[in-house]
Formats: sequence, C-alpha cells, structure tokens
Amino acid sequence: MSKVIIHATVTLDGFMADVDGGVDWMNGFPSAPGDQDVVERIIHELGAVVGGANKKQSIEDGEVPYGAMIKVPVYLMTHSPHEPIEKDGVTYTFVVDEITKAIEAAKQSAGDKWVSVLGGSISRQCLELGLVDEIHLHVVPILLGEGISLFSGLSKRVTLERLETSAFASETHLRYGVLA
Repeated sequence: MSKVIIHATVTLDGFMADVDGGVDWMNGFPSAPGDQDVVERIIHELGAVVGGANKKQSIEDGEVPYGAMIKVPVYLMTHSPHEPIEKDGVTYTFVVDEITKAIEAAKQSAGDKWVSVLGGSISRQCLELGLVDEIHLHVVPILLGEGISLFSGLSKRVTLERLETSAFASETHLRYGVLA
C-alpha cells in the first residue's frame, strides 16, 4: 500500500519559499554523498506527486515538481478545470478542489511506492484530513526572516514520532511519522 509523505526543503526558520515564492536560496550549499543518498532514496521510492497549481509557474514554462527528475504521475490541485497535460513522459492531471480525490488517485497510480505532497496549503490540508503518513524535511542552514511557511495556518495539533535524523555537509534530514 502506498505511503503519503510531505516532502520539502525548508529554511531553519521554517520557510519553504521567500515572500515572492522564490526558492533560489536552496542552491549553493555544500553537499556530501550522504545527502545525495537521502535524496536518491526518496526519488527512488516516489510513485506519484500531489501539489498545487501555482499561478506564477506553469508546466509549459518548465516549472515542474522535482525539476523533471522523476517520471511519475502528478496531480495538481486547482480551483478551475483544466485538461491533463502530458510533457516529457509525465502526465499532469488537474483536480478541482477535492484533495481527498487527488490523494486517492495518486495512491492508485503509485501502487506500493510513495505519494509526495508538495506545497504549504496542500500539506496543511492533507494533515488536517489525516491523509499524511510521514513528513520528510531537508533543513538548510539559512534564516530568511520572512517567507512562505510550510506549516503556518495549520488548524490542529499534529503529534509526530521521529523516525530518522541525519546530517552530512550542510543539510539536516528529518523524517517523522504522523501519529495523530
């Protein structure tokens, strides 16, 4: 059975993007083979992705999950209907306002592999609905001071269990199981 994970790189102060939605701050940190092993394991285990359809970014402009490194079905939440888009061997299916439907479709596509949930709003909705099994965070050593928070606005307490922690060059990799 598929596992649903929230997967994100965040700053030490908990932001997943700067105030304008930019993520350029993620680049340029030293890396070690252990860092790459953590990322490769996640990439290898992914069977589908659920995220938001960002108005500033588009598939046509090359703004795609994981920089097009993975070739798995992608389900994008939106408020208005859109026909699926197929690009570079990946099908992007748009799901209107029904996060549970998107997660179920992604799990069906993923089979025994993981479903990665991307983005703050989508992640919070999935946590609030009890749809998330694990949270995987890569924390980089930078403080933005302000930006777009991954979990800000969560309307309920979520208890976690630490499953794995590792640190190599500059990132700290955290993996938590969602208990309640």
